[in-house]
Amino acid sequence: MESAKETLFILFSIPFYTILIGTEVVISNWHQHKYYSLRSTVENIFLTLFNASVDLTLRTIFYLGILLWCYQHRIYTIENHLLYWFLLFILEDMAFYFQHRIDHYCRIFWAVHVTHHSSEEFNLSTGFRSSALQPVYRFIYFIPVVFLGFHPIDIVFMYAVTQTYGILVHTQYVKKMPKWFEFLFVSPSHHRVHHASNIIYLDKNMGMCLIIWDKLFGTFQEELSTEPVKYGLTKPASKSNNPFHIIFHEWIALFKDFSKKTTFSNKIKYLFMPPGWSHDGSSKTANQMRKDIS
Repeated sequence: MESAKETLFILFSIPFYTILIGTEVVISNWHQHKYYSLRSTVENIFLTLFNASVDLTLRTIFYLGILLWCYQHRIYTIENHLLYWFLLFILEDMAFYFQHRIDHYCRIFWAVHVTHHSSEEFNLSTGFRSSALQPVYRFIYFIPVVFLGFHPIDIVFMYAVTQTYGILVHTQYVKKMPKWFEFLFVSPSHHRVHHASNIIYLDKNMGMCLIIWDKLFGTFQEELSTEPVKYGLTKPASKSNNPFHIIFHEWIALFKDFSKKTTFSNKIKYLFMPPGWSHDGSSKTANQMRKDIS
């Protein structure tokens, strides 16, 4: 199910992305920065196509079914057109922030989201390195927004628009934006921090468009000139050239931890505690690692 607005937006965005990424590839090679490799770019394309196929498959159930049912039982109807779209932007962006934060702080969801962080490159095509199974549960975060009076089709359209912005911040060419901009909005500098494997940067800057959520809820971190960003995971996935391993490698690791000889309570913690948690201290969470270096 797609609205006419979303279809037109997608038709416009495909050539836009193609030209933009092509330009960055040319400039990158011209300056010998080597921000792109063929292998990683092909992986990114595969993963976004995989994500799109899952998304389209599930839309009938989640958008025609669950979210439309919720909309029929909404508690408000917003008549003012401008106010409607402004509030939808704010609420959808906030919903994304909390979804993204849980993806980082709950290991079973991290097992889905880790795909997006597995590349050691950072460029515009990295924005397409989709968490392939995320459409299975993403709709849950939209339910409160629907109950507040926002139509599911409009939410899908707004999500597509904000995702476009989220893709554009995956670049190393924009160093810093003006201070007023970086006070309110996610910048490429902010998002470089988010993709870093440096301990100080782990699990920071979760916002899609607005950085204010990170500043309000304690997950903001400035990019530091004294701490150059290292992209990728703290423990890179083996067989990283296999797209299916990229998608499922954390599930395999999670299953191994769940299978350890320990209490049932600890097994459940391996599912829901932050990535890196262990019952015996053999591995550590981002916060534990930060305490060690402080």
